Parts: sequence; structure tokens; C-alpha cells
Amino acid sequence: MSERRPAFVLHEHWRPRHHFDLRLEEDGVLRSWAVPRGLPPDPAENRLAVAVPDHALDHLAYEDETKKVADTGWWEEHDRTAKRILFTLHGRAGAVRYALIRTARDWLLHRTQDQPTP
Repeated sequence: MSERRPAFVLHEHWRPRHHFDLRLEEDGVLRSWAVPRGLPPDPAENRLAVAVPDHALDHLAYEDETKKVADTGWWEEHDRTAKRILFTLHGRAGAVRYALIRTARDWLLHRTQDQPTP
């Protein structure tokens, strides 16, 4: 019997101002971060990620007039400490590895140099 993979969703959200919401399924909820400028396209560019309250799993497919699903799929964790989560998103366009790095106030979302092979 195979274990179910934890889901993720990336919402594009236009309220109160344009931003993205990264949501990772964990412990029966979606852990969530608001990412004002979206996921970083390359390792040279980190993005601010602000932790926001957990969301219910029904948000995986949720859309309305101000929120659309930009990407969805499953995610895998590679390593975790109190200050960093290393993970891969397996979305519609393929797999991309990121690190969420805790700062004094918020988080930084970093696209890692080492990426999964297709």
C-alpha cells in the first residue's frame, strides 16, 4: 500500500493587493505563507515569505473572484530544522526545490542551486 503524498497549492491572490500564497499540507491543515512577489525564479533572488494562519484542506482547490490556483501538486520534505525547511514542489510544470529560511521576523523563500533532475 502506498502512502498518500502531501499536497501543495500556490494561490495567486489579488486582495488586499496582488501576492501569492504558498500552502503546504501538514498535520491535516495547510501551512501557509504569503509571498508578495511570488516564487523566486532562480537561486540569486530570495523572496519574502510571511507566515499566515493555517488553512483548511478545502483550500487546495479553492478559487473565487480574487483568488486563483496558480499551481498545485504534491511536495516532499528533505530536511527540517527550527530555522529551515528544505523541500521540493512537484507541480504542473515539474519539480523545483526550495528552502524556507526563518529570519528574525519572517521567512525567506529561496530556490536552491541544487535542483531535482527531470
